[in-house]
Amino acid sequence: MARVLLLPGDGIGPEVTEEARQVLVRVAPDLELQEGRIGGCAIDADGTPLSEASLAKARACGLVLLGAVGGPKWDGLAPEQRPEKGLLRIRKELGLFANLRPARVLDALADASPLRREAVAGVDLIVVRELTGGIYYGEPRGRSDEDGARRALNTMVYDEDEVARIARVAFEIAKGRRKRVTNIHKANVLEVCQLWNEVVEEVARDYPEVELEHQLVDSAAMLLLRDAARFDVLLCPNLFGDILSDEAAMLTGSLGMLASASLGAPGRGLFEPVHGSAPDIAGQDKANPLGAILSVAMLLEHGLARSREAERVRQAVEQVLDQGYRTPDLVRGPQGLGVGTREMGKRVREALG
Repeated sequence: MARVLLLPGDGIGPEVTEEARQVLVRVAPDLELQEGRIGGCAIDADGTPLSEASLAKARACGLVLLGAVGGPKWDGLAPEQRPEKGLLRIRKELGLFANLRPARVLDALADASPLRREAVAGVDLIVVRELTGGIYYGEPRGRSDEDGARRALNTMVYDEDEVARIARVAFEIAKGRRKRVTNIHKANVLEVCQLWNEVVEEVARDYPEVELEHQLVDSAAMLLLRDAARFDVLLCPNLFGDILSDEAAMLTGSLGMLASASLGAPGRGLFEPVHGSAPDIAGQDKANPLGAILSVAMLLEHGLARSREAERVRQAVEQVLDQGYRTPDLVRGPQGLGVGTREMGKRVREALG
């Protein structure tokens, strides 16, 4: 029996995870669900942002559905003790190197985007971000104070194996979509991106059916605002993917709509909405649970190879939005039928049948 670990986390995490859990039970009743703690709630209960007990459950299950971590309550802690360290550790311990963040503008929500409807119509892209290398992890790094002058250093480094494995993820995904990979780089000034591009081109030879184009990261940022519908799969180093995926997210109108998956070896993955813990609305039945519910769809598709069930979840979400139901974060366009967290989750489950 497949097992999934639920880590609701902090702020609105428990609220949206509960709605996602009920959807998961509805479409995959055979799964064994376990629960653990991560983030600030784990600090309060266990004295650490990720206890050995929760980490052991994550290793045993392999698949994790996470809510959110962090909040101002723990901002005063030393960096190595803060809630976000739990998230970084679980990614490392599970060997999760590929982050997938889809951004699709549904017709029902086109007016919720901060851009004009015609600018976002037809947007359906996915950012494939390398997650465990690059400038966030490169050595040497640190700060110094020499002769009264402060200095800081970070190193962007990739080896060819790291590049090849994330490139293969992007090309495999593109095979099942519109068969186009846009490789994001800054090779005009960075040697590390020159190597990145060379390896991506080598991998591309194994996928003759997929078109490869190269795009400088700065011009890609511009094109995401001007003509995002041209993109299919964006392949990005860690830093560039972090930035561009947030930009792409806002095309859809709300971070509350967006899901993500962090993948490693088969049977290993962490699935979470991209929004934060939003402590200002926690416990008020205002949070949008659709990002967490769509994370369930990604878990079903990429973690369990259950594409049919994943599509059922996505169609249910679209049906509810087409009916006009909106949580408070989705009121930029027509107001629709205002609902809270629990009511939105209930409507999705009803749409599932």
